[in-house]
Amino acid sequence: MQGRDIHGGIHFHAPATDRVSLPVPQQLPLAGAGFVDRHSERQALDRLLEDRPADAGVILVTGTAGVGKTSLVLHWSHAVRDRFPDGQLYADLHGYDRRAPVTYERVLEGFLRTLGAPADVLHADGEQMAGAFRSRLAGRRLLIVLDNAAGAAQVRPLLPATPGCLVIVTSRHRLPGLSIREGARRITLDVLDRDGSVALLRSVTSGYRDGDDPAHMAELAFLCARLPLALRIAAERATRRPLTHLGELIRELRDESGRWEVLSADDDQESEAVRSVFTWSYRALPSDAARLFRLLGLVPGPDVSDAAAAALAGIDVRTARRLLDVLAAAHMAEQTASDRFRLHDLLRAYAADQARLEETPQEREDALRRVLIWYLHTADAVQARIAPQEPRVELVPADGGPPTPAFTDEAQAMRWYAAERDNLVAAVRAAASGGSDRIAWQLAVVLRAVYMTTNPFQDWLATSRTGLEAARRDGDRRAEAELEESLGMAYAQSQSLAAAAEHYGAALTLRRALKDTLGEALTLNGLGLLELRRRNLAQAREAFENSMGLFAARNDGFWESRVAVNLAQVDMELGHPDRALGPLRRGIEVFRTYRDRRAEGNGLRLLAAAELESGDADTALAHAQQAVAIAAEIHSTAAEAYWLLVLGDAQRATGRLTGALVSYRRAAALQEPLGDRARQAAAWDGLGQALLQLGRAQEAVDCHRRSASVYRDLRQTWETAQTLTHLAVALDDADSRQEAADARAEALDLLTAFADPRALRLRDEITQR
Repeated sequence: MQGRDIHGGIHFHAPATDRVSLPVPQQLPLAGAGFVDRHSERQALDRLLEDRPADAGVILVTGTAGVGKTSLVLHWSHAVRDRFPDGQLYADLHGYDRRAPVTYERVLEGFLRTLGAPADVLHADGEQMAGAFRSRLAGRRLLIVLDNAAGAAQVRPLLPATPGCLVIVTSRHRLPGLSIREGARRITLDVLDRDGSVALLRSVTSGYRDGDDPAHMAELAFLCARLPLALRIAAERATRRPLTHLGELIRELRDESGRWEVLSADDDQESEAVRSVFTWSYRALPSDAARLFRLLGLVPGPDVSDAAAAALAGIDVRTARRLLDVLAAAHMAEQTASDRFRLHDLLRAYAADQARLEETPQEREDALRRVLIWYLHTADAVQARIAPQEPRVELVPADGGPPTPAFTDEAQAMRWYAAERDNLVAAVRAAASGGSDRIAWQLAVVLRAVYMTTNPFQDWLATSRTGLEAARRDGDRRAEAELEESLGMAYAQSQSLAAAAEHYGAALTLRRALKDTLGEALTLNGLGLLELRRRNLAQAREAFENSMGLFAARNDGFWESRVAVNLAQVDMELGHPDRALGPLRRGIEVFRTYRDRRAEGNGLRLLAAAELESGDADTALAHAQQAVAIAAEIHSTAAEAYWLLVLGDAQRATGRLTGALVSYRRAAALQEPLGDRARQAAAWDGLGQALLQLGRAQEAVDCHRRSASVYRDLRQTWETAQTLTHLAVALDDADSRQEAADARAEALDLLTAFADPRALRLRDEITQR
């Protein structure tokens, strides 16, 4: 799982679309059927919408669990969504889940990704992401629904600062801080009145029990404490027995209420009522559906697929889907997608209680272990599809259960990961806290292959840290080395280079102590990429040479070639492109032998760059064109966006300036949704040089300034100095002599940090102007 780096060392990206226009999100979930119109509350929401203050409005909808806050908000939001032409954002904050609530950083990451924010913004700290979120909403009109908030601190960083936006927050608490500091307007939702409760019961039972006595309907509503969640479940129970007199069903419910009193010390009438209804409906489920329901209370993540449910219960997927449909029909589970289901947090807590009451500790442990192993093996199948040449972990055996999916391509594998992302993080934590340390660290290691391509740094760091602790408890030092290296990679790719060096160093020490030459070779390659990123070229060379020697001793031609390609970049950075040509050509042949088209294309990109620096522009152009053609063949927008840069360089060098403009502009446009600002800055820098060759000096100045600004933000000193040098040349042509001198002075100051031959030559060129 090595060898991907922004400097071009076998660097892969997740697939992305070509769409570069500003996204208009449509995230509101379906509002659901059977809603009883809360006329006065909807009118109150209408008034608050019209009476918003000049800044962004915040509406707070509070009320007890199951009172229908989410249902009201979603129905009203769908009704007014045309007032917000820039779209809607939605997040369930899981404030009352038995697991930890969703962090605001996680929500911001999702919102920013939806809004097309650059990758470096997605991976910033919480305060920076909050600022970027507010900036991207400036001047736009969006509706934002924040459901199930635990407290004001979870909500506050998610609030925009633009007049066009409206935020609706639901919570069981009054959240006075939001009213005091943010001016939130509050609507407190109460249980339904008698008529509303009966109307809800009749809406669900319509066509099944149209002749029921109104007095009995009112009594049933009373037993449900007029709480909408309890009313829906009770009504659904009644529809399934249309020939049974409602009075008999009411007597059963009264009996179940008495049973629940034995189990519950909660004096809250509404809570007791909903639990009584749960018990009444739960006991009416078929035994196999009831078993699946209570086991769902053990699921570590926020939702579950039909395949994961099958693993949990130890049944086949078809049976699991049938039982999930039974639960959904009884309103004991909610279907959120074609193959995904979730439980209301009250139902989840009730299911967990029933699991503790009716399943033995061993049965609960076995069920959780089955679903964790299913996640582990399926994540391993994702790794096999997206990174087939990476070293593999010998997994904990699956011991039967539903078969692991066979992903047909990388896109399908990544779709599974995207759907299960939160569940996978929760699975690592559940395995570690539940005593399944081997599963915990293995899943953390397997997930690294995905994390390297998508950079979800919060998830990557969290699972790697948890996995590292689990590996230490398990006494597996090889696993410990894997997780130290994973942390090194995560910190390197998130620009925390000092922390990256610390973890790489720890991994290398462990590898050598274990005499793990394969692991040592991989870690040395990662260290080389880290030093290349830091432009410590001598250290990078030493690490790559040691790594390549170990691979050669193992007769591992594939990895030896990958490291040789990385080493060739050091020669290029040192200003010796001629030395890079042979290793690059040999590497490309090896990649062709292994049918690794992505590695082949990247090798061709590097070969074209080396040929350009060696003065063979025509050959470089041909190889750059081949690289871009491979990017199109493998449907990789990320590869195309990156490899277009060398094509633009080759086109400039051969006088094809119009083509160069097209290449650079397309590269910059494609990088917008991909979020790689450094490569976008490189495209602007190349565009500036092409414009200058066309005699358009002022446009060139603008491009170089834009590029230099991004490089400064990213603290990429070498790239900033190079771009400032190009800016100075353009400023000279634009007759801005003093500004040109200032740019050269800044570049010279930055170059004092480097003593390699290429840097020294650049300094000489600047001083001779």
